[in-house]
Amino acid sequence: MMTLVKNTVQPIADAVHICVDMQNIFAKGGVWETPWMDRVLPAIVALTAAKAERTVFTRFITPETADKRPGRWQQYFRRWAQATRAHLAPGQLELVPELERFVPPALVVDKPGYSAFSSPRLYPLLVQRNVGTVVLSGTETDVCVLATALGAVDFGFRVVIVEDALCSSLDAGHDALMTLYRNRFSEQIDVVTLDELKVLWPDEDARRMAASR
Repeated sequence: MMTLVKNTVQPIADAVHICVDMQNIFAKGGVWETPWMDRVLPAIVALTAAKAERTVFTRFITPETADKRPGRWQQYFRRWAQATRAHLAPGQLELVPELERFVPPALVVDKPGYSAFSSPRLYPLLVQRNVGTVVLSGTETDVCVLATALGAVDFGFRVVIVEDALCSSLDAGHDALMTLYRNRFSEQIDVVTLDELKVLWPDEDARRMAASR
């Protein structure tokens, strides 16, 4: 009888934390309110506080009007006209206050699409920093985080998904994606908890102390 051995997650180095779309528009009272956001925000704050200089926040920037986007995006933003900048209340596209305070040293990258890599700034930024691994948190598990994870895979990055630092508006979608990440992308994507991440990617002071022993 064959015994399946779970792969051991390797330590994390040369990494950047990409926090996807933790914006007021997805927070309580926002047009695209994501009920889980309050639940996972403390974990994301803790991760960002430990890695502020290695954090890149993305913001999903909606168009002024639907006709400012190509193709099927026009249909999408006609459906969600209240999310276009012509109708949004001021500040809805900003980061939630709990995370905005980390900028700087954290960076902000704006994007027009689901994937963080729809921003032309992101990939050159990661290359400039000699990044080999992206650590993902944010919203939503089954939309923008998914698109970002697959974009990172296509560019050859190792992807580490922090499962208790993700939020979605649909439990079934979140659960399905966690299964997909584990079972179909195990060579390129690791799924960890925040506590496991702290061991795999210690802060620099802890790393220097360990190296000096």
